[in-house]
Amino acid sequence: MMVITLLSVIAAFFLAVMAVDCNRFVIRNYSCRVEKLKKSGRIILLSDLHNKSFGEKNEKLLSAVRRLSPDMILIAGDMYTAEKNGDTDTAAELVCALAADYPVYYGNGNHEQKTAFDTEKFGDMYQKFSKKIEKAGVCHLVNEKVYLPAFNMDIYGAEIGWDYYGKFQHGKMETSYLDRLIGKPDKTRATVLIAHNPKYFEVYAGWGAGLVVSGHVHGGLMRLPFLGGVISPALKLFPKYDGGEFHEGRSALILGRGLGTHTLPIRIFNPGEVVVIDIAPG
Repeated sequence: MMVITLLSVIAAFFLAVMAVDCNRFVIRNYSCRVEKLKKSGRIILLSDLHNKSFGEKNEKLLSAVRRLSPDMILIAGDMYTAEKNGDTDTAAELVCALAADYPVYYGNGNHEQKTAFDTEKFGDMYQKFSKKIEKAGVCHLVNEKVYLPAFNMDIYGAEIGWDYYGKFQHGKMETSYLDRLIGKPDKTRATVLIAHNPKYFEVYAGWGAGLVVSGHVHGGLMRLPFLGGVISPALKLFPKYDGGEFHEGRSALILGRGLGTHTLPIRIFNPGEVVVIDIAPG
């Protein structure tokens, strides 16, 4: 009887933590030096909203962003969930509201990618979403780049192939693949890469990205002391890249833990994140 009671208390505790963490977000701050950058600036990174709304029309999230006074917003994909007849309005409203106040640079995640290519299942869901955010002024980067002269910075959005998202088997990526996909980086400019899947950070670094921003892993769903995130979307236990800051040579990866959930509505000791990246020449 005592064992059952103890297990019930533990289960209730974890359910309570999950209920709280699935409905809140925190601010994470990072500082990065980026080679060839002309001046300092503040980036806010958002990812993996999955249609989540913090307050009516995401007003809590918008208010937090406004208080942080960013120079630009980078979005690392999966702002909505690929579901037949699913909702994209929540994501579109947030992104368009952000674009009314800030430059927004949007890179696709695997959910946008899935709805773009499987029109038989999802219809024109992606096309409507893309048209709506682009009409609002969002720079939607699908295997292309934009140059920001004031910062001397190229921002790339890489939409890698579906083979690189396999759960048990996945493609091996070479830097030559990125060369073909998005071209070679200009070595006279700072290079920022929006790449939804962080698994290939070493390749992104070898390609020439000074700063990589990613999402996808949701912080590992549940986080444990000293061990970090428990499981990745590829069903890998304790993935190397779960959330936070990582370095490879002269490149930095800032990996956001996302804001929402899908399929498994689990966040334990792992609230949503609004990521602040203060960049400086270095």
